[in-house]
Amino acid sequence: MRKLLFVFTAAALFANVAAHAQAPTTGSGIRYKWHDGQGKLHFSDSLNAEAMKYGFDAVNDQGMVIQHVSRQLTPDERAAANKLAAEQAAKQQAEQKRHDAEAQMLDAYPDENSYKISQQQALDTLDQQIHTTQLNLKTQEKALTDLLGRAAEIERTQKTVPKFINDSIASQRAVVTGQQNTLQHQQALRTQMVQDQATQLARYRELKAAQASPAQ
Repeated sequence: MRKLLFVFTAAALFANVAAHAQAPTTGSGIRYKWHDGQGKLHFSDSLNAEAMKYGFDAVNDQGMVIQHVSRQLTPDERAAANKLAAEQAAKQQAEQKRHDAEAQMLDAYPDENSYKISQQQALDTLDQQIHTTQLNLKTQEKALTDLLGRAAEIERTQKTVPKFINDSIASQRAVVTGQQNTLQHQQALRTQMVQDQATQLARYRELKAAQASPAQ
């Protein structure tokens, strides 16, 4: 009896192995379905150009989707997708950079007073630059006034102002204009710095408050 049972078991095992060996490896019971350009549903045992174009689902014998492949993108869609991905990556990078900068700020300035001191130091540095520009501008304006006075004195004697004096006047005017532009730029920068520092201080206070509050 045991010998007969062994023979039946061996035969069944052999039949099962033979069936798997003869089954095609490419099919595996998987079919493909997709909708064409008009929305009509299609089924196929193999992929074709239309399925690749519109996207498809791979389904098993039970009709369950085991893989989804999106349709091919047009060149314009692919360019738009790449642009969006690049923008999102840049946004994430900027956010991470801001987060790192804020973490460094909190480490460098443990209290509000130390942070305010650093802000005032930056403002003092810019004020010193403005003061230096103002002094230089006065010096250059005086030099221009002297040249203009010299030219006027020559004209009063009914003589022609020499070319080198006229050239010097033109050159000095350009120097004065440059200094005036520099001063205006620095003053605008100071105004912007004051506004930025107020915003930064408010953000610093938010971060410190978040640090002090218990974790949720």
